[in-house]
Amino acid sequence: MLDLVIDARPAALAPGFAVRRILPYRLRRMLGPFIFMDHAGPVQVAPAQLASLDVLPHPHIGLSTVSYLFGGQVTHRDSLGVEQVIRPGEVNWMTAGAGITHSERFEDPAALAGGALEMLQTWVALPEADEEQAPAFRNYQPAELPIFTDAGAWMRLIAGEAFGLKNAVETHSPLFYLHVVLQAGARFGLPRGYPERGAYVAKGSVEVSGRVYTPGQLLVFTPGLDPVLVAREPSTLMLLGGEPLGERFIWWNFVSSRRERIEQAKADWQAGRMALPPHDNHEFVPLPSDRTRPAGAGSPPPQALS
Repeated sequence: MLDLVIDARPAALAPGFAVRRILPYRLRRMLGPFIFMDHAGPVQVAPAQLASLDVLPHPHIGLSTVSYLFGGQVTHRDSLGVEQVIRPGEVNWMTAGAGITHSERFEDPAALAGGALEMLQTWVALPEADEEQAPAFRNYQPAELPIFTDAGAWMRLIAGEAFGLKNAVETHSPLFYLHVVLQAGARFGLPRGYPERGAYVAKGSVEVSGRVYTPGQLLVFTPGLDPVLVAREPSTLMLLGGEPLGERFIWWNFVSSRRERIEQAKADWQAGRMALPPHDNHEFVPLPSDRTRPAGAGSPPPQALS
């Protein structure tokens, strides 16, 4: 029923800014096209400390970043000149393709309005044919993301197709990504038709085949089986998966099917050949020290949030 249970590892992006890192994992580099997953927060800081949470301008290639908030707000700026505030229930989908840089700033005290800052971010690897496409950015509002409700269950489709739902979020390969909220006792299954499927427990707890799983655990399910998840208490899940893309190398913020492309991206960033966001170009994250290990194995941890 379960191939693997991945326990999130703690990471600190800044003082008081805790992150649970789920993917990549040494025994499971990807789940469908998803190659990275972070759960940031919940974070509660004084407004004067907001700037300490900022993620400075940094680069990406070969992937799409997907940002989704439970609470608070974040300001995104990128090298395309986009400036976008993302709020709970919206989706920021940024496709790096041949290369993009961006920052994420927590500069508005309203970011803490209504409760703690909490954010999920995933990276979706691109098919080989799309890895060098022109970069792009799109913000999707909640009204563009279909919602389904049933007895004890609420669900929003973030991207892809699932349970007969589809939205306008532009993806590059077959996948699904869902935000699911369950009342205690509710039963819920997984989308069918995908070879790789998982469920991340963000809040609460669920039971599968008599075992209970708790926050910070990603459940990776055996292909071809249809498990039933039972909420032991009010719970929030993120369901994700899709068609695998094949081997990918990941080094810091760079993803590619070709090791040499990773090396080129490193050289480009080191030499200043990747433009910074025009409205946020006074500081940036330097290239981490290269310990000469192969890309994808023992490489510097990815820069999160994205």
